[in-house]
Amino acid sequence: MITIHGMQDSGNCYKPRLLMALLGKPFHHVEVDSLDGSTRRPAFLALNPIAKVPVLELEDGRTLPESNAILAYLGEGSAFVPADPFERATMLSWMFFEQYSHEPNVAVRHSLLVYPSRKAQATPERLAETLDGGNKALAVMETALTRSNWLVGDAPTLADIALYAYTHVADQGGFDLAAYPGIRAWLSRIEALPGYQPMTWLPGT
Repeated sequence: MITIHGMQDSGNCYKPRLLMALLGKPFHHVEVDSLDGSTRRPAFLALNPIAKVPVLELEDGRTLPESNAILAYLGEGSAFVPADPFERATMLSWMFFEQYSHEPNVAVRHSLLVYPSRKAQATPERLAETLDGGNKALAVMETALTRSNWLVGDAPTLADIALYAYTHVADQGGFDLAAYPGIRAWLSRIEALPGYQPMTWLPGT
């Protein structure tokens, strides 16, 4: 059985857990706290030299880091990956958007405000910068989701899972989701998918 090494309350670590829940596939979870130095211990560095979670560990011992790369591997051949080449590339473009435009603002601001260990980094300038950048990213999503139920095509894809992870807790980072009715309706559609589990869920619970 595969193992996902990750931090329960991390959105990036939630992505592969959510996909596995939606696919109805079993896996082991190993809790690794990225805030207490656990990712810099030799045992973890042997899994991922860049000292970040999540990490996927296959039955044969091979490992794969980076949340969206893990989604691509786990989602291969599933309904969450479009068969049409253009739609599949569009899905990837949203996943790149998540890592380069959304996560550095929405997720980072969430982290600065939620984790006490990040308090020193939560300067007024940093909070203002991430609030502005996050709202710009959310506005891009809002435009797309007022035109369609999903980010790509007529069904949920890996792009929706990737962007759901931190968007659904954006309010904890000070973002007003009331300003984004298209996003709020989209969040509800994802939460209504068969097999959906919240971020607090771990296999066996």
